[in-house]
Amino acid sequence: MIRQIPNFLTCCNLLCGCFGIVFLLEGRNVPAAYFIWTAGVFDFFDGFVARLLKVTSPIGKELDSLADVVSFGVLPALVMYKLIGSSTTNEYLPYIAFMIAAFSAVRLAIFNIDETQSDNFKGLNTPANSIFISSLPLLPATVTSWLFQDWILVTITIVFSLLMVSRVEIFALKFKNFSWTDNKLRFTFLILAVLLLVLLQWSALPLIILLYIALSLLGKAFA
Repeated sequence: MIRQIPNFLTCCNLLCGCFGIVFLLEGRNVPAAYFIWTAGVFDFFDGFVARLLKVTSPIGKELDSLADVVSFGVLPALVMYKLIGSSTTNEYLPYIAFMIAAFSAVRLAIFNIDETQSDNFKGLNTPANSIFISSLPLLPATVTSWLFQDWILVTITIVFSLLMVSRVEIFALKFKNFSWTDNKLRFTFLILAVLLLVLLQWSALPLIILLYIALSLLGKAFA
């Protein structure tokens, strides 16, 4: 029974993705974003609990990726589909948003067979990408009035989709110990992220993901 706890948490991740899709189709964007974030919490803890209980398994790894495709692939793609659809008169342009779902699936498949991604990611991880996309509708109107233009949203879709399957090294928030020397990059990111959340609240989330990417690109300076 204990062996199934991580898989239960993974299924909770999947259900959050399903519920988020339902809320989004009903026109409730904010709850959909909350479900993506909650799925991220379950995604973190299923692996953490599996390692803690020493019950990692190939099935758990595959189940995790299948759940992630829904919660961090299909759901954020639908969020972007609606955003582009509301900003353009071109009926076909919004479909480019499903690049997010396709490239998320490719990214997860690569991750499953790439043994070099145990400590750091190669390419932007799908939870970070989905947090960025899902938080865009929560930005204040002063920002969305210029951000929600079809060409900007399409550019975001293409850039972030390609970033997920790139070989750019992105640091993982995995602590083998809590010394400053070994975790300068992680601690710097967490401190700045908390400050942004305090100052800007939920509007800080897109900036936090951009900060995450920027610090990853500058990571060698913290080595």
